[in-house]
Amino acid sequence: MSKKRDRLEVIYDILIIIRDKNNSIKPTPLLRFSNLSSQSFNEYISELLNKEFVKEIYDKKNKKFYSLGDKGFKYLEKYEIIKGFIDDFEL
Repeated sequence: MSKKRDRLEVIYDILIIIRDKNNSIKPTPLLRFSNLSSQSFNEYISELLNKEFVKEIYDKKNKKFYSLGDKGFKYLEKYEIIKGFIDDFEL
């Protein structure tokens, strides 16, 4: 039986996807890669935008992209430290 992702894991997954796509991804591919429903995705992305983990950027053709803000990079850094700690102690 597979374990559901908790809130912090979903946030981590969204931020990793953005970072791994050269820190710039359109909303639809991000939704697909994040494996969330549209409603859940919109809730998460709204929270991440409000807390400045993610920024909306528009190109010359006015197409929307998401990229990480400073808080997003810091979250990834801290999350990976915590994940390492959990792995070290086999929790």
